[in-house]
Amino acid sequence: MTRVMAVAVAAGTLGACAANPRPRGGVEYVVRGPPAERVEVVGEGPSREHVWVKGHWAWRRNDYEWVPGRWVLPERGYRVWEPGRWEHDRGGWFYMEGRWR
Repeated sequence: MTRVMAVAVAAGTLGACAANPRPRGGVEYVVRGPPAERVEVVGEGPSREHVWVKGHWAWRRNDYEWVPGRWVLPERGYRVWEPGRWEHDRGGWFYMEGRWR
């Protein structure tokens, strides 16, 4: 059985409830959930303006791969990073990308 269930063709066909946000079109569904998050040691940032973007599990080549956290400068006009997260609906598991707020 393949680990990838389907590629969403259009967000309108996914059917999600309000408590479970709808993924963007073209999202890859995964049958099994991600492993537990890794504990990252976060040192001092390069400057007071830098924001820590925590690491996360990404789906790569039929398995999960850890993407380490990093210090970044916020996009112009933003100060807070809202981390990405894995969500689950009837199609399986999918990743909601992080964004600036």
